[in-house]
Amino acid sequence: MAQVKRIRRNVSGIILLDKPLGFTSNAALQKVRWLLNAEKAGHTGSLDPLATGVLPLCFGEATKFSQYLLDSDKAYETLAQLGKTTTTADAEGEVLQERPVTVGRADVEAVLPSFRGQISQIPPMYSALKRDGQPLYKLARAGEVVEREPRSVTIVRLELLAFEGDTARLAVDCSKGTYIRTLVEDIGEQLGCGAYVAELRRTQAGPFTLAQTVTLEELEAVHAEGGNEAVDRFLMPSDSGLLDWPLLQFSEHSSFYWLNGQPVRAPDAPKFGMVRVQDHNGRFIGIGEVSEDGRIAPRRLIRSE
Repeated sequence: MAQVKRIRRNVSGIILLDKPLGFTSNAALQKVRWLLNAEKAGHTGSLDPLATGVLPLCFGEATKFSQYLLDSDKAYETLAQLGKTTTTADAEGEVLQERPVTVGRADVEAVLPSFRGQISQIPPMYSALKRDGQPLYKLARAGEVVEREPRSVTIVRLELLAFEGDTARLAVDCSKGTYIRTLVEDIGEQLGCGAYVAELRRTQAGPFTLAQTVTLEELEAVHAEGGNEAVDRFLMPSDSGLLDWPLLQFSEHSSFYWLNGQPVRAPDAPKFGMVRVQDHNGRFIGIGEVSEDGRIAPRRLIRSE
């Protein structure tokens, strides 16, 4: 008998998942997508399987704005294991080197200032960055090591939360593209004993915090009770990640032309930059950019939600 194709639902919004330990970001996304039975889905930047915490998952129209969440600042708490380095710079890799830990809390505190502000990082081989179309982690698993260009990132906050024995718990607020594994490894090298990430938890992604997240167990329980539609209650509006952007409300006339790709003028528009746009009914209809002539040019549109 031919298998009946599952008809997926057209649902839009963002679910803030507290990603569980051991899941890839894509595996977590596909699980939640199945619970929603959503037609279109995407996440906003990968967390390693070892990592937990804030993972915004975008569905339907919200996927149009995932890039802006991907580009946002992040915050983490990490447990650095001192005295060892590994192939992956975290607990999942094989131990490369062991060295005695002769440093204390004051020594860790002393090296942290040199890692604050704008710093240069060499991305790890075990990363999703691509070389000639191949993710670096695939090359690393094959035993290859290729040259990586240093990248500039900004560490806004780097604080020692606790030091016990041979572990240091750190809080990190940073720009997009920061590798916490590389940061911990570099701190370990400066301390002279080496280090790797034993635990990693993302506490914030853009405007979203852990307090707003839902666990996979909570979603599964709601689904078991009420099916796909019951999970909809966890969907946040598609523009939830853009609430710090200037907001413009168009007239019915302007909304019509703007939704058909025409730049329009709006009172109280900023002089430049990106804006959120609502129609005359207060419905989010997309994002625009202020052009040189002062009109609002459409960049991503939502026709219905």
